[in-house]
Amino acid sequence: MKRIIYTILGLLVIGAAVLWLRGSQNDWICADGQWVKQGNPPTPRPAEPCGPEQKIVENFQDCLAAGYPVLESYPRQCQADGVTYFEDIGNELEKSELIRLDSPRPNDTITSPLTIRGEARGTWFFEADFPVVLVNWDGLIIATGAAQAQGEWMTEEFVPFSVELEFSNPIFPDVAPGHFSERGALILQKDNPSGLAEYDDALEIPLYFSE
Repeated sequence: MKRIIYTILGLLVIGAAVLWLRGSQNDWICADGQWVKQGNPPTPRPAEPCGPEQKIVENFQDCLAAGYPVLESYPRQCQADGVTYFEDIGNELEKSELIRLDSPRPNDTITSPLTIRGEARGTWFFEADFPVVLVNWDGLIIATGAAQAQGEWMTEEFVPFSVELEFSNPIFPDVAPGHFSERGALILQKDNPSGLAEYDDALEIPLYFSE
C-alpha cells in the first residue's frame, strides 16, 4: 500500500515539474531591465517596470540616471527600451551662425557669480552690448546684465563678448527650506532698438543651479 502511495506521489511531482517547465517556456522574463518574450506567453507584455530597481524613463536625464548607454553625439543621445532620448541643448545649433557661447555650456551646473563668454555677429549688438537674462525653472528672472563687445562691434563678423551675473539660487517649490531648484535657463537676447517683434532673436540654453 505504501509503495502505491509513494508511486502516486512521485508521479504527481513529476507531472507538476513538467507543467512548470512547460509554463516557464511560455512567459515574460525580466533580463537586464527589459521584458523578454520566452516562447509564446498567453498574456501581453507586463506594463509594470521590469525589476525592483527599474526606473521610469521619460527624458534624456532619466535615461542617463538609469544607466542606459549614451551616444557621444551632439546633442548626446540615450537609448532605453527601444526609444532614443536627445539631450536638451536649447536652440544652440539653430543660432550657431549668429551667436556662439564658450562658457557656460548647455546643462552646466552654475554658481554665482557666473562669467559668460562667447562671440556674436556685430549685428547682434547695439552700441556695443546686448541684454542677458538668467531665469529659474518657472521662467522668473533672477539676474540681468549686458554683454559687452570686446572689440569693434560695427561689423557683420563675429565679435567676442563677456558679462558677469550675480544671483541667488532660486528656492525649490514644495520642499523643505534650504533646498534649491536644479533647472534654469540663460537667455542672450539680440539687441533690438527698433522694438519691432520681427527683429527679435535670442539664444537660450538650459542650465542647472548648484546648491
